Amino acid sequence: MKILHFSDLHIGVENYGRIDPETGLSTRLGDFLDSFDQVVEFAQNESVDLVLLAGDAYKGRDPTQTHQREFAKRLNRLSQAGIPTFLLVGNHDLPAASGRATAVDIFPTLEVANVHVGNNLETYNVATPSGPLQVLAVPWPRRSAILSREDSRGMSIEQVRQTLEERLTEGIERIADELDPNTPAILTGHVTVNGATVGTERSMMLGQDHVLLVSALDRPQVEYVALGHIHKHQVLRPDPPMVVYSGSLQRVDFSEEGDEKGFCVVDLDPALPQGQRMTNFEFHKLEARNFVTVDVSVEPLDIDPTATVVRAIARKDIANSVVRVRISLGAESDAHLRETEIRAALEPAHFIASVSREVESTRRTRISPTEGENLQPMQALGLYLDSKEIQGERRDKIMRKAEELIELDSAEL
Repeated sequence: MKILHFSDLHIGVENYGRIDPETGLSTRLGDFLDSFDQVVEFAQNESVDLVLLAGDAYKGRDPTQTHQREFAKRLNRLSQAGIPTFLLVGNHDLPAASGRATAVDIFPTLEVANVHVGNNLETYNVATPSGPLQVLAVPWPRRSAILSREDSRGMSIEQVRQTLEERLTEGIERIADELDPNTPAILTGHVTVNGATVGTERSMMLGQDHVLLVSALDRPQVEYVALGHIHKHQVLRPDPPMVVYSGSLQRVDFSEEGDEKGFCVVDLDPALPQGQRMTNFEFHKLEARNFVTVDVSVEPLDIDPTATVVRAIARKDIANSVVRVRISLGAESDAHLRETEIRAALEPAHFIASVSREVESTRRTRISPTEGENLQPMQALGLYLDSKEIQGERRDKIMRKAEELIELDSAEL
């Protein structure tokens, strides 16, 4: 039984892109769809038994008709090929208010063949070409479904989160104990796990995270734990059951500049005993859009700072990449810097994110209008803190406070 695990597709993230004249759509939308196409093609060519998306199909809870159409096209290719797809509900898929449909609820409503949606903390039985599979789903929780108003009355945000974590852990343990030992089982969760390395997803959050321990997920009744929400691919537990973040398929911003992108493929043997069924694990890398940072330090006696910057750009492979240039120089050198020539040297890039100058102790950052329009609130705050060189504990405190304010604003009533 072959399972393909990927996550955080985020169709709709279009920052650092431009309009493709042939399609009229953002080139960044094309990037994300191309990656999804590679997932679909691999599933068809390698006779995959289940394609599992561990949450966040879209950038936001209200995808455009175009985004829905493009996502559905690819699901239909899998459905027509007889390959089941399991869509776990992530935080970006959830509606703003309880009772409303998630961004992916349309598929079971239309009874699309071979498409399953995990929107509750429960076990889903999926028929695959290689036999039945149990999928213990841990979607991003609707707080109101786990905590009533009476439960949370008078609690601080921190107390609410702690109670949520405890009840999620208890629920996972209870449901895992009910799994049929004679049928292969995996767990999929859209969660933050303690100890995971996080990146841009911190700035894409709609509120503060709940954090689970690895021990809450690595239940002996399951063969593999497929995680989403963290964009960096990482193996949190290498021993069976493996606990793995597949990571996102495309880079979202510069915090993911050095990350490898791709998806995971797991082989299970249903004939083996429970806990011993995983026979192979592989991470398949994809060619994602590159993000490149060019850092240049101009010496005080440099008579041609522009040429120095242009030479630094030439040493980097910027073709078809999203590029930012960060220049450190003195006030006198700054007066002789010719930005027009610098931008001409960046012409092979797909998108120029910014050309920023740190002049002595003052930093001035120029951001393209397109980037500014598509920034999420936490991303904009992060850029502001970068410009002020605010790091460490103070930065974390400001970010946490901003997350709390967003959480209060978007909390379900």
